[in-house]
Amino acid sequence: MAAYQTIVVGTDGSDSSYRAVDKAAAVAASTGATLVIACAYQPVSQREADHAQDELGPDVAYQVVGSAPAEDTVRTASERAVRAGAGKIDTVAVVGDPVPVLTKLVKERSADLLVVGNRGLNTLAGRILGSVPSEAARKSGVDVLIVHTT
Repeated sequence: MAAYQTIVVGTDGSDSSYRAVDKAAAVAASTGATLVIACAYQPVSQREADHAQDELGPDVAYQVVGSAPAEDTVRTASERAVRAGAGKIDTVAVVGDPVPVLTKLVKERSADLLVVGNRGLNTLAGRILGSVPSEAARKSGVDVLIVHTT
């Protein structure tokens, strides 16, 4: 079996998703693969920003909605990946829902491995509505590593 060349990993900034990043980085380090760290997000509407400002006050609201949480998430994930030994790292923050964003990135980057955490996989909502790991595994078209993170 040939070594993986490009690995895509999704993160939402949660501790469990960072554990998936750590595993993906270790695989990338051992195979010399390029690691693409992705965060899918939905932009905050002006109405939501105004509501946060009203509820939290201007100083705190700025921290919540004024910074770029997705960019912060991929930056933190990239720092973790470097510590885990990954060499070639690319980060992307993309507007959209997680599964479509990840499957699109897999195709665009010609990735041969997708790494996701297992959060939501064994929940009732995950069974009824579908979870990111199960949907990604069904739709990605490449090897999928579902990391036990919960």
